[in-house]
Amino acid sequence: MADDDYSALLSWQKQSKDDLKVLMDSLSPEQYDRFEAYRRSTLPKQAVRKVIQQGLGQQVSMPVAQVVAGVAKVFVGEMVERARAVQTRRRETGPLSPDHLREAYRMYQEEFGRVGVAQRVRGKKLFVR
Repeated sequence: MADDDYSALLSWQKQSKDDLKVLMDSLSPEQYDRFEAYRRSTLPKQAVRKVIQQGLGQQVSMPVAQVVAGVAKVFVGEMVERARAVQTRRRETGPLSPDHLREAYRMYQEEFGRVGVAQRVRGKKLFVR
């Protein structure tokens, strides 16, 4: 790696750390606790790999399972945030209920469509015989 590339990488890393520090300082104690819980949480890679293999009917590598686990973690985080918004809108407190999560998922489907369903590209068929 060239010296310029290395110094640019170090500069970018320092800027990222500074940005994260500003973000962390602006969070309320409750938000900070939730963020820390999110950072510490993981989905078991072996279990994710098993689910993928059952769904596809073939073997998948561990890096594929890690990527899917990362995407799933982001999705779960998004659902929790939407469920918190539902809870706030209903003026309720306490832990999230299954009803909050169902409503959050319904809103997600309304906005983006069903999870895991490919969208057609402007009505064109992608694979034609």
